[in-house]
Amino acid sequence: MEKYLAIGVYVAIGAVFIVLAFGVANLVRTDGQARSRSNKLMRLRVLVQFIAILLLCGLGLAAGAFR
Repeated sequence: MEKYLAIGVYVAIGAVFIVLAFGVANLVRTDGQARSRSNKLMRLRVLVQFIAILLLCGLGLAAGAFR
């Protein structure tokens, strides 16, 4: 169980990095949709970070860190 949670944490951290990179790249764009896309990417980043935090808590729980 811990192995799968650890893999999930790494995948979630990678996903956060990718969404953050897309957000930073979107700052350079000057088209009309940039503002809307920026808001969507921000919401997606917050959601992925929430999932990563839940996975970290689950990993800590499975490893016995909260006893």
